[in-house]
Amino acid sequence: MKNLFKKAVTAFAVLATLSSQAQDLHFSQFFEAPLLRNPSLAGIFTGDIRVQGVYRDQWNSFTNAYRTGSFNAEYKKPVGTTNDFITAGMQMLYDKAGTVGLTTTQVLPALNYHKSLSNDKVEFLSLGFMGGLIHKSIDVTKMTTNNQYNGGWNPTAATGETFAVPNFNAWDVSVGMSYNTTFGMDGMNSLFAGVAMHHLNKPKNSFYRDATTELNKKLVFSTGMKWQVNDFSYFTLHADHSQQGTIKETIAGGLYSYNTGSFADDAACVLHFGGFLRWKDAFIPVVKVDMRSLSLALSYDVNVSQLKTASQGRGGFELSLSYIGFFDRNDAARDAVMCPRF
Repeated sequence: MKNLFKKAVTAFAVLATLSSQAQDLHFSQFFEAPLLRNPSLAGIFTGDIRVQGVYRDQWNSFTNAYRTGSFNAEYKKPVGTTNDFITAGMQMLYDKAGTVGLTTTQVLPALNYHKSLSNDKVEFLSLGFMGGLIHKSIDVTKMTTNNQYNGGWNPTAATGETFAVPNFNAWDVSVGMSYNTTFGMDGMNSLFAGVAMHHLNKPKNSFYRDATTELNKKLVFSTGMKWQVNDFSYFTLHADHSQQGTIKETIAGGLYSYNTGSFADDAACVLHFGGFLRWKDAFIPVVKVDMRSLSLALSYDVNVSQLKTASQGRGGFELSLSYIGFFDRNDAARDAVMCPRF
C-alpha cells in the first residue's frame, strides 16, 4: 500500500510538472520577490539597497518534485537635483523539478525610473523594464517512456523521444508600471498599485525546436498597503492577480507587525504574523522577524485544492532572507528625503 501511494503521488507530481510548463514559477512569499511581480516595483522600499533571496521546496517529502530559488538585488539613487529616482536591479531564478531534472535558470537585469508627482509628499509613478536570458535543460538519461515497457521494463530500449539537444536558450522581456504614495497623519501609511506584462516577446519554449510553442504573455495586477495602527504596530496587505494564457491565479493576505523595542523608532526586533490564500489552491501561514536591516520569513502551503487527498494537504515550504540598507545619507536625513518606499 505504501509503494502504491508513492507511485500515485509520483504520477501526480509528474502531471503537475507537465502542466506547470504552461505557466510561470511562483512563490507563496511573492512579496519577497517583487521583480517577479512587476519590474516597476524595483526600488519601492525605504533604503538605498535591497538584497532578497527565497527558497521553495515543494512535495519533496514523498517524491523528487520542485526546488526553486530566487535572488534579486536593487540599488536606488536620486537623479540629479530633482525628486526623481532610478533603480538598477537584477533578478535571478533557478528551478529543478522531477526525476528527469527539468531545470530552468533565468538571469534578468532590470531598470526602473521613478517620476516624482509631488514636492510635498511621497508620490511616484514608476516605469520598469526587465529582460535577459532563460535557459532550460533536461536529463534524458533519467527518462523512462512507454516504449521501454514490453511485458517488462527494458532500460536499454529507445525512449522514442527525439530531442535535438536536451537544452535550449531564449530571451525574455517584461515591462511594468506602478503608482506609489503615502497618506494619513505624517505620511505614516503607504500604498502601491501596479500592472505588468511579462514575456512581452513570447519566448520560445520547446525542447523539440517547435517554433509554434511559445511562453504565453502574463498579465499581473499587484497592490499593497501598509496601515499604521499605533507607534508600535501596523498591518501590511498584499494581493496579486495574474493571467497567463488560460491560467488564472489570485493570491492575497496580510501580516500584523509588532515592534518589540522600547522606542517606536528602534526596530531592533519586529515580529510579523499572518497568512495568505492562493484561491482554490492553498492557505499559507507566514511568520517573519525583522532585525534592523535583516529580515527572515518562513511559510508553508497547506493544500486546500482538489489535490489535497493525494498530497495529504502538504504543499510548499519557503524560506526567505532580505537585507535593506542605506549608502549615502546619514541617519538624520533619511526620513527627510522623499523617495519611493513601502
